[in-house]
Amino acid sequence: MSYLLLTFAALCVGVMGFAIQRGATCTVAAMDEVVNKRSVNRLRSLFEASLWVAGGLLLAQMLHLLAKTPSGYALSGWTVAGGALLGLGALINGACVFGAIARFGSGEWAYALTPFGFYVGAASVGALFAPAPAEKLAPGSVVLDAPAWAALVFVGFVSWRLLRPWWRERGAQRPATLLERVRRLAAERVWAPHAATIVIGVTFLFTWLIAGAWAYTDLLAELARGMASNLPVRVMLLAALLAGAVLGGWTAGRFRPTRIGAIQLLRCIVGGALMGWGSLLIPGSNDGLILVGLPLLWPYAWVAFLTMCLTIGTAQIGLRWLRMPMAEQGASRRSG
Repeated sequence: MSYLLLTFAALCVGVMGFAIQRGATCTVAAMDEVVNKRSVNRLRSLFEASLWVAGGLLLAQMLHLLAKTPSGYALSGWTVAGGALLGLGALINGACVFGAIARFGSGEWAYALTPFGFYVGAASVGALFAPAPAEKLAPGSVVLDAPAWAALVFVGFVSWRLLRPWWRERGAQRPATLLERVRRLAAERVWAPHAATIVIGVTFLFTWLIAGAWAYTDLLAELARGMASNLPVRVMLLAALLAGAVLGGWTAGRFRPTRIGAIQLLRCIVGGALMGWGSLLIPGSNDGLILVGLPLLWPYAWVAFLTMCLTIGTAQIGLRWLRMPMAEQGASRRSG
């Protein structure tokens, strides 16, 4: 890989980290929105980010820019168990692997131990669960085998999504200069939560085309198994991701360093370990599921992600029911 391409890949990963601070990327937060606000905006953002990756991969395949065709895994009972553990770990941690990066970038330093917990889980999954090796499927996907007209439909969709904000501005009073108009659209649209989530998908796609399907959880899992390759480049990309998250937290006014409490440290380690177990059983963590498995329509990825969402949502409903009697008892005592 040339230094120019490597620099561009690091820039894309840094922008991804920056966008994580503004995007609707955390599955825990998405399910909390579903349970408590009856809204699917965050989930819709995640699925649209997957759509952009799918369309981009289809275009790359047609233009012969996809150097290596990825392959998925067979669906099994371990897939469901892994999705449940992934969801439970994310709930205990207080954030999924995406959300942990955002929380760290906001100055919640305890989340630096989430990757450590993930590493511990990945290293111990074989001894605790002894799963049979996941059956790897032949490279390919129905998405990558789609006809040429599907790519044209995606190009039309992208054009509509990019031009719609400009059309909406036609009836409004325009700024004095084009530069001011671009700045306003960037501030109001590009870094809005929904759009920022799409930015994550697009930057991930560019990084994939340059450096392969990269996710920091994959790096941790491979390190735990002693199988990590191209380590200097991948560590550099991880550093760029963290730097982008910190810069994003600071510019968004969210960077507020917090004291590290023992309970939060324990939650990050335990939650990270559970997510590590789940990711190895699936195999794949929620960043890889959302940005690789879902776009390529691999059945195991959809089952694992939906199981993760159902686990988080069910646990959140249960916790809310537990809190309600406690709150009622507290109100009763105060009135008495």
